[in-house]
Amino acid sequence: MAKTDFEQICSQVREIAAKAAEFIEKESENVSWNDVEFKGRNNITVSVDEKAEKMIVERLKEILPDAVFVAEEETDAKGGAEKARKTIKKEEYTWIVDPLDGTTNYMRQLPPYCVSIALANKGEVVVGVIYEITRKECFYAWKGSCAYMNGKKISVSNIDKLDDSLIATGFSYDSLDRMAEFSLQQDYFLKYTHGGRRIGSAAANLAYLACGRFDGYSQFNLAPWDVAAGSLIVKAAGGIVTDYRGGNDYLTGGEIVACNAKIYDRYLEAISATLESDEVYPVG
Repeated sequence: MAKTDFEQICSQVREIAAKAAEFIEKESENVSWNDVEFKGRNNITVSVDEKAEKMIVERLKEILPDAVFVAEEETDAKGGAEKARKTIKKEEYTWIVDPLDGTTNYMRQLPPYCVSIALANKGEVVVGVIYEITRKECFYAWKGSCAYMNGKKISVSNIDKLDDSLIATGFSYDSLDRMAEFSLQQDYFLKYTHGGRRIGSAAANLAYLACGRFDGYSQFNLAPWDVAAGSLIVKAAGGIVTDYRGGNDYLTGGEIVACNAKIYDRYLEAISATLESDEVYPVG
């Protein structure tokens, strides 16, 4: 597939994401806690998730009829993230869809919450679109492109010291066994950066990093639909994306480190310190 095809596909996906976002926002007027289904103690879904996903999937099928799908609601019901990872690595083209990232925020009428759609080619993300619904901001990129937000080029921040950085994070609902590790990371970043934010949406964290609102972001126990679109957008915006060990297994490996290039080494060093020690040591 030619490079120009990815650009055209990205344009079509943007339209689909915007329509889904419009539907989700309209449904917020009628949704209630009676519509909530608990997938875990704090992991919820509502009917709008499933309806939006079906809407998105049907439209995406028109673009690439032979592509397979890894979509959060359907995939969770049919084998979960591990099956999704295997599918993404082996299939020619895979759509990776999170119809509503930030469902708890949505139910509480708190920003942000997003539609996230990506296309992967044998494990490489080649199109990524995130539509942040509350601000009506569409972030996007395709293979070989720059990163954009509502038609304007965006880039990661120029902050060159970890001390001056604002760090975003998240904590998965299934990560209670790693609470100590998470607490060490937050302790470090509270002491040695300008602070941390936990805003409740992995997609929004990556989109905001791509346009310079955050300088770094890390999280573990993630699924591919949490990070697929955002990882491409961050890289297209000039950022670095790796796993916790500095490798490339962030899409299917369940963990991600993303930041601007100027703070990457020290940021990764700080994260590594929390993996290897029961104390948090300054890294300069």
